[in-house]
Amino acid sequence: MTDASRTLLISTDVPLRWRDLDAYNHVNNSVFLTFLEQARIEWFDRLPEPWRTPLSEPVLAAATVNFRRPIQYPETLRVSLLTERIGNRSLTIAHRIAAAGDDSALYADGHTVIVWVSPVDGRPVPLPEVVRRVATGDA
Repeated sequence: MTDASRTLLISTDVPLRWRDLDAYNHVNNSVFLTFLEQARIEWFDRLPEPWRTPLSEPVLAAATVNFRRPIQYPETLRVSLLTERIGNRSLTIAHRIAAAGDDSALYADGHTVIVWVSPVDGRPVPLPEVVRRVATGDA
């Protein structure tokens, strides 16, 4: 998908916490994944139907984070998630972490792959229809 054809799933502001900093006085690289997780859960919770059932739940299968610049305290971040690829059992989500007040101040970008699996045996199951509809912009 091109940037123009990507569906914006969510754009949410995340205030930086003092505990997000490391010994070098900038945000630790592992915390970037926490920001992405928070945005994903906010998106899931906004879906008009359940995204998790007794037969299907999402798991993170892959994450790529391109670190563009350090994040210094204080800062409020804007985390944006966009549809990158819709598969039969997975959704690839592009992400951007930028300054909330200046979208050109890009801290990180990349993508994550979410796979829906059976909680019983861990095998992949079809993508929930609500996720497919929202990810394509049809909901």
